[in-house]
Amino acid sequence: MPAQRLLDAGCGGGEVARTIAAKVAPVGEVIALDFSAAALAVAVRRHDGSAVHYVEGDVAALDFPDSSFDGVRCERVLQHVTDPDQAIAELVRVTRPGGRVCLIDTDWESMAVDGLPEELVATLKRHLYNQVLCHPSMGRTLRRRLVRAGATEIEATPVTCCFADPGATTSVLPMFDARMSAATGMIPDGIRDEWFAAVDTAAARNEFLATLTIWVATGRRSYTPSHAAEESL
Repeated sequence: MPAQRLLDAGCGGGEVARTIAAKVAPVGEVIALDFSAAALAVAVRRHDGSAVHYVEGDVAALDFPDSSFDGVRCERVLQHVTDPDQAIAELVRVTRPGGRVCLIDTDWESMAVDGLPEELVATLKRHLYNQVLCHPSMGRTLRRRLVRAGATEIEATPVTCCFADPGATTSVLPMFDARMSAATGMIPDGIRDEWFAAVDTAAARNEFLATLTIWVATGRRSYTPSHAAEESL
């Protein structure tokens, strides 16, 4: 990994990009890209002097030449993208032949909750699937999408997150955090008070449980005959 040029597509506040930059130091670099100017502004304010360059851009229309990066990473972005296959094609395109593509995304349809009224949870799920998320099943489809994008050496690994404390869910399940849920739009206004009253009751009784599966899929950009010929020169 040292000396590599890597892309973090959908970098948010840049925490992971800065961690990766430490691994490619001293001569490698990380391009941290995000569609949100506000997120990039936060990332820039938190910058620690590492070899990270922050760029505003669209993951489905990357402004980089072919084979620009030794590896690319995209975490929990594709679930929000109108055309995820186009985005994955772009991520593969900007990866050098033999370079690795790492996609991480949520299977929201795997979410299970215990300790709250079943109809309340069902109402929240209908809202998520119909109003908030473009692709609630994205995580489990990553392997198939990489196959169709022509990647090789594909591996797909499910990671199940389990929480018995609503306060520990913040980064994965923001609908259980009263401070974050309003900003994400994950809770319908009509059930907000009832939802958090039920969460608090379940927590007080030590009956709260929530699980969610996130998938990590990796693959390599394949070599074409033209790529092999170029490398042999």
